[in-house]
Amino acid sequence: MRLLRSGLSATDAEERLRDIVEALFRSIPTGVGSHRKDFRLDAHGIERVLRDGAPWAVKNGFGEADDLLHIEEGGRLEGARPELVSDRAKERGRPQLGTLGSGNHFTEVQRVAEIYDETAARALGLEKEAITVSIHTGSRGLGYQVCDDFLQVMLKAARRYGIDLRDPQLCCAPVQSEEGARYIGAMYAAANFAFANRQLITHFVRQAFQEVFRKGPRELGLEVVYDVCHNIAKVETHRVGGKDTRLCVHRKGATRAFPPGHAQTPEAYRDVGQPVLIPGDMGRYSYVLVGTERAYEETFGSTCHGAGRRMSRAAARKAARGRSIVREMADRGILVRADGYATIAEEMPEAYKDVAEVVDVVHRAGISRKVARLVPLAVIKG
Repeated sequence: MRLLRSGLSATDAEERLRDIVEALFRSIPTGVGSHRKDFRLDAHGIERVLRDGAPWAVKNGFGEADDLLHIEEGGRLEGARPELVSDRAKERGRPQLGTLGSGNHFTEVQRVAEIYDETAARALGLEKEAITVSIHTGSRGLGYQVCDDFLQVMLKAARRYGIDLRDPQLCCAPVQSEEGARYIGAMYAAANFAFANRQLITHFVRQAFQEVFRKGPRELGLEVVYDVCHNIAKVETHRVGGKDTRLCVHRKGATRAFPPGHAQTPEAYRDVGQPVLIPGDMGRYSYVLVGTERAYEETFGSTCHGAGRRMSRAAARKAARGRSIVREMADRGILVRADGYATIAEEMPEAYKDVAEVVDVVHRAGISRKVARLVPLAVIKG
């Protein structure tokens, strides 16, 4: 998940929203199997992306060095092992770098509707009524294939190490086993692909805005606020029983929420805490929060990623039958563009729980602190 701020106001964008939507849709291929026609990695290039992540993208002209200062781990996980990623996964990934995934993935143009913490918002460069852009996508078919490739490996490993599985989807292996170490190396490589993917999309978002507004990048001020994972297992140091301990922290549908003063909180945000990005559905709102000391003490520096679905995809399609979700969104002042109607139906606002309720819970629990509420103006769906 990545958030960009801008120097544009909602008033600046109001009359050009349709143009912005079309420019973004042209610039960023979306949906199942989507690929770039203007750019394709060769065999050497995919290896470098898997090893170097977002820094590879910046080195090759897709973004600025300052972008890397505001990405979890600088956009590159140490310990990635591209040689453990299958040829099939690499082939799926080569044409998909710089594309938006299907389902709940999106690029969204938003306005800052409310500020809850002026000090933190100022540190993050967020102002009321300013335009922001959120990018939610991951490692595409490459990451899916990495997972698929390791399912049988992990099922066998679980049996080998005497792990009783209540559900085969919970297949696993000890972190320090051969199977565990191999999976971590491949997973980190897929995460690096995801960091690079969002970096390329950022580049194409900037190009689309420059095309629409006829302004240079400095005038537009499209800068990275933060980029953070929400499906990853990482080895981190946490205090357990009064001792600093190395742990493998799994965040599945969860996001990191490191506190003020933490060495891995970007320097620009060191006084307020690491930005936490929590997307909502395409019809309501998303939130920016910051991490807290309490999260570091109680939840291994973690908080929620979103609200989750309240309808299955099939149920959402059934509920949308006979309706025009695109027109309903337009009536609410939100433009929606997608690869197909089925995706829009599956992702209609009613299909999701109200993320505001979830955000209020984590805010009151003290494991992250509300900074700003963002409301959608235009949404590109896969």
